[in-house]
Amino acid sequence: MFKQPNKFADTTVSKLNTDVLDDALRSLHISGSVLLREAYSPPCAISIPRAEKLGKLLGTKEGTRVVAFHLVEFGHCEIKPESGNATTLTAGEMVICFGGEAHQLSQGKTKLIQPIEELLAGGVNTQQPTKAGTAPGVSLLCGVFMLNHTAFNPLFAALPPVMRVNLSRMGELHNLSGVAHIMANEITRTTLGSGFIVERLLEVLCAEAVRAHIEAAPRHETGWIRGIKDPIVGRALKAIHSNPAENWTVQRLAQEVAMSPSRFAARFSESLDDSPMAYVAKWRMNIACRKLSASSIRVEQLAAEIGYESVAAFNRAFKKHIGLPPAAWRSRENASRQF
Repeated sequence: MFKQPNKFADTTVSKLNTDVLDDALRSLHISGSVLLREAYSPPCAISIPRAEKLGKLLGTKEGTRVVAFHLVEFGHCEIKPESGNATTLTAGEMVICFGGEAHQLSQGKTKLIQPIEELLAGGVNTQQPTKAGTAPGVSLLCGVFMLNHTAFNPLFAALPPVMRVNLSRMGELHNLSGVAHIMANEITRTTLGSGFIVERLLEVLCAEAVRAHIEAAPRHETGWIRGIKDPIVGRALKAIHSNPAENWTVQRLAQEVAMSPSRFAARFSESLDDSPMAYVAKWRMNIACRKLSASSIRVEQLAAEIGYESVAAFNRAFKKHIGLPPAAWRSRENASRQF
């Protein structure tokens, strides 16, 4: 039976039975925005700039990672990253460009590439179907997910630069097609509150796409996704995320999973391609950056909350990973948000 917890997280969900994926997703504070929903007749092409330029274009705050996504609602098109090979997308498929590279969406060969900046500024879609009865070659729903605190987030680091997901593919752990269908219907409505609903659905769409990717990922691939699927390593990761302030050592983590320290360390490193203590340190840095930027918590208190015996030890670790002492980093972050 579900027990009512005494405390709740800063979102609307309880931390009770939180798993590692919950923790990593929640720490990204995902939001989103639909940029365009257009039909195009071939030959056609639109270009999308690098994440940094797209972020400036949209006026996102410093430190927010802007991730473009594209959903093919009808027809087909090619996506070609600036430094990669073209991939064909068909109706019901979506790509999320976590790598932030500039890319093009096209159908057929044309030299007339329309920048998305032009469309967002109110420019006319010069490639839309013009003749009565002419079917579009492709219909696209394009937007962005905004992710925060991506540094030292193991989930973000584990995602491919261009993630392709099929909304029609059935899965036990996701409902991509259902979320996309509700969102598409909500975009066309003009009822009160539709904008708010679409924003929330975008967050769910991103999370569902990530879950679909994790569900389909091969078990033999090294990385965080393999780690959370491993019954031994996954338990250790959950222990770290549940109590980052614990005085973790390899021996202490090995006790959590009832395995010898040497065997545990080898299994952990083989799965994640990182040592247990390196993972602990990086996750603590992720928490530290989030708390420093979102609150006025004292550095001394923060050091204790994430498992450092002294402020000096925390300062050394923070500077080693981030490049600045905690107080200096916070001052820089606060200054950047004022512009």
